[in-house]
Amino acid sequence: MLVRNAMRRNVIVADPSLTLKEASKVMTKLNIGSLVITKENKLLGIVTSTDILKCIAEDKDVEKTTVEMIMSKPVITIDPDKKIEEAVDVMLKNKIKRLVVTENEKIIGIITASDIISIEPKLIEQLSQLISLKLPGYSGG
Repeated sequence: MLVRNAMRRNVIVADPSLTLKEASKVMTKLNIGSLVITKENKLLGIVTSTDILKCIAEDKDVEKTTVEMIMSKPVITIDPDKKIEEAVDVMLKNKIKRLVVTENEKIIGIITASDIISIEPKLIEQLSQLISLKLPGYSGG
């Protein structure tokens, strides 16, 4: 199966000036785990709920810290015509759970480890490595 057939086409993008508090509200309201950061249709970075949690743990001011200050960049992307297995390889290699799908430098979708698990059960074993990455001595989820 191709990435094109498994990706979500509705990518939620945000401006780099969005504060972490605003970002967390958007993510909570839409029940999503990340925001793709763009400016003038140019892909700049990605912010995940985990990124925001780390900032809270580090006592960063969520009302003053912007997504631009903490976003991961450059964003690791994948072509929509790559196979799902290739997406899994990229995720494992980079220890990430989401890939922005781009075509001719334009964002056309996003694919997550959860999306892949739901359509390709045989890849669960490989992706479980990503999901089970834990801190030594930590047994929580």
